[in-house]
Amino acid sequence: MAERKPVLGPAPVHPELDQLLEQTRTIAVSEADLQEQRISFAYGNAPQASKITKESIRDASKSILMTR
Repeated sequence: MAERKPVLGPAPVHPELDQLLEQTRTIAVSEADLQEQRISFAYGNAPQASKITKESIRDASKSILMTR
């Protein structure tokens, strides 16, 4: 039987990406940005043949109470 190679090796080094990630850790996300992300997520996961629009999701999200 052939010897198998390990699937995961050491992670590649990307200093530019690491620097950008470090910078984004200090950025605060507004409640409005989070709401738009939720709307986009719901729209992206809606069936393609449905008549769901971003606007219909936005309207529905106003009547849904989000608790933490």
